[in-house]
Amino acid sequence: MADMANENFIWAGHLIHGLAAGGVTHAVISPGSRSTPLALACLRHPGLKTWVQVDERSAAFFALGLAKASRQPVILVCTSGSAPANWFPAVIEADMGMVPLILLSADRPAELRDCGANQSIDQAHLFGGHVRAFHELPAADVRPEMLRYLRTLAAQVMDQCRWPLPGPVHVNVPLREPLVPAGPLPPIAEMAPVVVSHPRLSLPPEECATLARELAGGKGLIVCGWGEHGPDFPEAIAALASKLDCAVLADPLSGLRFGSHGRDDLLCRYDAFLRRSSAHENLRPSWVLRFGAMPVSKALQPFLSALPAMPHIVVDACGRWPDPLHLATRLVRADPALLCRQLASGIEAAAPSSWRAAFQAEELRAAELARHNAPLEAAVVQAMVDLLPAGGMLFSGNSMAIRDLDAFSGSSSKPLRIIGNRGASGIDGNVSSALGLAAGGSRPVVALLGDLAFYHDMNGLLAARGLDVVLVVLNNGGGGIFEYLPQAQLEDFGRAWLTPLGLDFAHAAGMYGLGYQKISRAADFPAALAGALAGGAHLIEVTVERDVSVALHRAYWMAVAEN
Repeated sequence: MADMANENFIWAGHLIHGLAAGGVTHAVISPGSRSTPLALACLRHPGLKTWVQVDERSAAFFALGLAKASRQPVILVCTSGSAPANWFPAVIEADMGMVPLILLSADRPAELRDCGANQSIDQAHLFGGHVRAFHELPAADVRPEMLRYLRTLAAQVMDQCRWPLPGPVHVNVPLREPLVPAGPLPPIAEMAPVVVSHPRLSLPPEECATLARELAGGKGLIVCGWGEHGPDFPEAIAALASKLDCAVLADPLSGLRFGSHGRDDLLCRYDAFLRRSSAHENLRPSWVLRFGAMPVSKALQPFLSALPAMPHIVVDACGRWPDPLHLATRLVRADPALLCRQLASGIEAAAPSSWRAAFQAEELRAAELARHNAPLEAAVVQAMVDLLPAGGMLFSGNSMAIRDLDAFSGSSSKPLRIIGNRGASGIDGNVSSALGLAAGGSRPVVALLGDLAFYHDMNGLLAARGLDVVLVVLNNGGGGIFEYLPQAQLEDFGRAWLTPLGLDFAHAAGMYGLGYQKISRAADFPAALAGALAGGAHLIEVTVERDVSVALHRAYWMAVAEN
């Protein structure tokens, strides 16, 4: 029996060593009995930083944030039964958001399945089509040929979660008792890793030359949504836009709004000025070139949908079809930065000088009007981007948080990473994702969340200990985004959609050891944020008068929309 416990640890240890050899540096484990060999293997591996998170749902979103911060796969470990089911929301986000996670679920062996054994469920293919692959391991087997198989499997898992479409991979690990070695842990023999190389896709030269001729000289428009486009994409897209002399509509999650790359062609206020009827006439492009997901802006989508038939080119290197409006006339499978460089080298004529100037005039007008009509949330967003140090990360929640960030963040040469969970755009796990970002990075993190998103993941606050993170909660008394939707006219709006919480978040901050401040005036926020950024984990609750906020948002849109 002692041999079985040792074999379990050797088996689990070889799997973890293989994953670490492939580049994994972080593991997140939740306590459990059946997962003991996997947890021990993570805890004892010298190259892994292992985080222990009690709540499996929060643990999974914490791992998601770690993976986004490090841009590397992260290991998740939990016990058998309902435990891995708690990962499901984060698995969906990792799938839709193209985030590499390695899901190691411990399980009962075959003889304890379908026979009423405690804490045993069917874990095979638990996450359906939301994982890139599923692997069912045999019970621990330490014969040399089986350990070589495990080394190969680890390399295969690393490959599947990173290329061609990054995302989660599920490995189910049956383990027989006993689970804890009676004596010292046996050594794990090092094995040479399997090296996997991935290509960067580029177009054939003749096809790229044809596309460049189609774009050259036209009144074009580049649209960039969220996506892992690569570190060289900002410079490449700036160079292409300069050659074409066209505007770039940049979503806040595109990675383009902040940084030292050229931003002369970059626009951030298009959600406001595309609400003008005259803009639909004066800014009508002759082609659209789009990278990444569809931007968050609601005004952009009807603008694009109303355009007459024309070339609408969508670029994607990962195998998805990111065209929710069904406007694409060409889908280009190529690395975004490589394609930009290829196209720029073939552009021989730019758009008329008046074309980009028309967009810039609209941008400047919208920015000026924001100074006089902006709600409290605009001041909060501006202070966040002003006070975050270079290299800092800003996590955005969904609903109104990302829309206010879109509308009011502006742009600057200071390098900042803006990150959100826009794969499935849920409000679940936002706290844990932000804390994972803080754990995986070396710079402070500020998170902008709504009160419902904060409440939804308060369990995640346990992970805040020892991290430098500021959670900014815009408390507008419930689901404020519904004020802008048709549901606001329903008789049961307040009870079933707005759902005000009536909670005092000071108690949550106190229970989890966070610094806490509550403010209601824009003038008080910069000092509060500056103090919180000095170090440690903090919660700043910003009380928003919902009726006033809605009125000011609408006043701004109306002012910009006036022709």
